[in-house]
Amino acid sequence: MAERIRLYEKNTDERKLNEVVSWLERGGVIVYPTDTVYALGCSLQSSKGFERIARIKGIKPEKADFSLVFNDLSMLSEFALPLSTPHYKLLKRALPGPYTFLLAANNRVPKLFKRKKSSIGIRIPDNEIARAIVEKLGVPLITTSVHDDDEIIEYTTDPELILERYDSRIDVMIDGGFGDNAASTIIDLTHPQPEVIREGKGSLDVL
Repeated sequence: MAERIRLYEKNTDERKLNEVVSWLERGGVIVYPTDTVYALGCSLQSSKGFERIARIKGIKPEKADFSLVFNDLSMLSEFALPLSTPHYKLLKRALPGPYTFLLAANNRVPKLFKRKKSSIGIRIPDNEIARAIVEKLGVPLITTSVHDDDEIIEYTTDPELILERYDSRIDVMIDGGFGDNAASTIIDLTHPQPEVIREGKGSLDVL
């Protein structure tokens, strides 16, 4: 049975936040709200958590193409190669926000993901809960969206239904209220010109 923890964006309860971080530090898997859809997450330092999320998604760990969630851009240099000035300015304009940016990965990333990986997706959600978790944890979250099994509805927005579905497979469900049903906009910055891979919630006006 997963523990359900209610958190509010404008008034994040420190005690509850510490409880979430404690689970993550012990290799736990959480479902948490973002500025787009609800997502599965574990600590970057937990290979056990990484493997559990891969199992939940029904993929082999070495095939997993998960993103990293930062609390701010100061974590960038640990995982990505240096950015051009225009690309860095784009990140500053767009983040925090509903975007996933694909960046050229440094040599640390393949070791973390246990496979050759030349790029990494990074997110800094415009959601106080998600960023507060990462800040307190001190390392990024490995993350992937919570999808719905329904052929029509791609993302579940109701925390109650998400908990019902994932209850036995996760440790903590962070209930931050109803989520969105539009995923992040994905922008590839591994080439000189930004390329939109998927148009989602994030406006393309930032380009």
